[in-house]
Amino acid sequence: MEMEKKFGVYLCKGCGIGAVLDFESIAKVVKKEGKIPHVKEHDILCSPEGLDLIKQDMVQEGINCMVIAACSPRVKFEEFDFPNSLVERVNIREQVAWTQEPNNEETQALAEDYLRMGCARIKKSELPEPYQSECDKTILVIGGGASGLSAALEAANGGYQVVLVEKEAELGGYGAKLYRQTPSSYPYTTMQYPTVFEKIKEVRNHPNIKVFTAAEIEKIEGQPGLFDAIIKSNGNVETLRVGSVVLAAGWKPYDASKLAHLGYGSSPDVITNLQMEEMAKKGKILRPSDGRVPERVAFIQCAGSRDPEHLPYCSDFCCLGSLKQALYVRQQNPEALAYILYKDIRTPGQSELFYKEVQSDPGVLLTKAEVTGVSLGEGGKLLVSATDTLLGDNVALEADLVVLATGLVPVTVDQPIINLDYRQGPGLPETENYNGFADSNFICFPYETRRTAVYAAGCVRQPMTMALATADGAGAALKAIQAVEHVAAGMAVHPRAWDETFPDPFMQRCTSCKRCTEECPFGAIEEDEKGTPFFKINRCRRCATCMGACPERIVFFKDLNVDIIGSMIKAVDVPELEDEDDPEVPFRIIGLICENDALPALDAGAVHRLKLNPTIRFIPVRCLGSFNMEWIKIALNNGIDGMILLGCKYGDDYQCHFVKGSELCAYRLTKLSETLDKLGLEADRVQLVQLAISEFNLLPQILNDFVARVREIGPNPFKGL
Repeated sequence: MEMEKKFGVYLCKGCGIGAVLDFESIAKVVKKEGKIPHVKEHDILCSPEGLDLIKQDMVQEGINCMVIAACSPRVKFEEFDFPNSLVERVNIREQVAWTQEPNNEETQALAEDYLRMGCARIKKSELPEPYQSECDKTILVIGGGASGLSAALEAANGGYQVVLVEKEAELGGYGAKLYRQTPSSYPYTTMQYPTVFEKIKEVRNHPNIKVFTAAEIEKIEGQPGLFDAIIKSNGNVETLRVGSVVLAAGWKPYDASKLAHLGYGSSPDVITNLQMEEMAKKGKILRPSDGRVPERVAFIQCAGSRDPEHLPYCSDFCCLGSLKQALYVRQQNPEALAYILYKDIRTPGQSELFYKEVQSDPGVLLTKAEVTGVSLGEGGKLLVSATDTLLGDNVALEADLVVLATGLVPVTVDQPIINLDYRQGPGLPETENYNGFADSNFICFPYETRRTAVYAAGCVRQPMTMALATADGAGAALKAIQAVEHVAAGMAVHPRAWDETFPDPFMQRCTSCKRCTEECPFGAIEEDEKGTPFFKINRCRRCATCMGACPERIVFFKDLNVDIIGSMIKAVDVPELEDEDDPEVPFRIIGLICENDALPALDAGAVHRLKLNPTIRFIPVRCLGSFNMEWIKIALNNGIDGMILLGCKYGDDYQCHFVKGSELCAYRLTKLSETLDKLGLEADRVQLVQLAISEFNLLPQILNDFVARVREIGPNPFKGL
């Protein structure tokens, strides 16, 4: 049910805004052109007195739609959050007062246009109503290693029901195969009994955790809050309803048979770090060839890791593992020597203290070296050849036993594990350059995946030690909890975690062109047997990529649709063209900006008081994936001289919060020439620029260059028509 709207516009003079603008003129524009007679100003609108002014109007005047002309919407969002009301933030601080010349005609025109646009937008918007659906808050954890156990306990201790599925007969993963664990508490010098066994006991005894061992996920159907997990365990099949998923399926060792140049396979006395661990756990370290106690043991670091021919990445745990195993050798036989040959020793944080403890042992020799090969020597010995050592010479070390510090590979490289019944496939997207680790697509929240409410943790996400995997599992569990709570409340999850809007398409005009289903980055749109799309709303992140993709413009959000942005563009006051040869003709350009990178970059530029071109009126959008070609037609048909789009960078080092927003926008713009040819206009009037949040200092030049190019082309011939 739509509310009866009553509008109010509130102008803030604080933070230097009042010294730059003519507020009497702004109020006239709002009343006459915005057609909102209720306009008030305040010296500091976010102050208790300023907020009371608005709240009194809400009670006494019934104001429920507020245009707040003040600072960036990225700040003071709690202060200007009013219940059961529409709020439109108009940024006249960062985008006008802090970046333009004071008391200037063009600066004033810019501010007035922003008010026109804000008034147009709030009149077309509706109050969001959360999407309500059933929601099961059970957390499914796949994997019973360090990260999976941690995730299960974190969620269960928070009062949530947990289903833990482990493919092996016992819990613990590789942590349960360790003889000893590197220290996790001060003074970080003494090896300890693996902590994973205590975690196993806690999980087994927790009333909120249901454990399946020797089990696998056959399929997961549905959407967040309504997932149906089909679990096969010990010959039985059971279907359970869950709300969100933590994928903590773990890792497997790199295949050492690929390391023949390091002697693996040519001698039984060349073993892997995991074989060494198993040997120590059985009670004694012995040479496999003759059962004798080794006198000299060589540890070869980065065996297949940090190698473009094998694993291009560091596996994180190997250095600490070899330092620990060198102590195994020394503690078993105080006369034995342990050689550690490394590319680099990596023991971050407090683990550096353990490194120094091992380094101080006179029987442990550490040297930087590039191992070139392992061969058979005299008397059953092994000969380790190396270059680039700290000694500066090529060396050949004799050893009784060689241990290869092989790295890790995520288990998901062989099979999906999670088996999602999804349009986008049964597994998680994988990083292109790092051999199958789950691609979070967002470095600031690494547990996130492109499968809404499915979170990656531990070594399916990236290489890490057991201590880090434990912390990782806890973090992923908290995200899984957040997901079910947001689904239950009808809100989106990351990154628009406050958003109560959702796509509401007018299906009567749908042509089943499939563009929305193909471009949705989160698999939120399925198709029925006739090929007609339908939404799985709980998967939706509210990026509005579907809105940008739709040629029929049928996708609507309560506060965003093609018409709303189009109305804002139409609201811009475009000066009439009197003499196109006049260099002082005021041009008008629209800037569509991604709210995740470009908008904060603009704010950062304003904080640094960078001067921005006053020709451009910025309109934030959720993502450039929401860009609809109709906006170009609207802009140019209404006399706008050009349009610049600022979005996230894409490609190998992309960082788009919504996966491929800028890239999709760029693809749509490849069809621009045809569109503009029909209008008799130049394609250069529209440009997309990839901008990282840290590149705010480039903005003045980027914007000035674009305005200069548009001026070179000349005014839009549609002005005044």
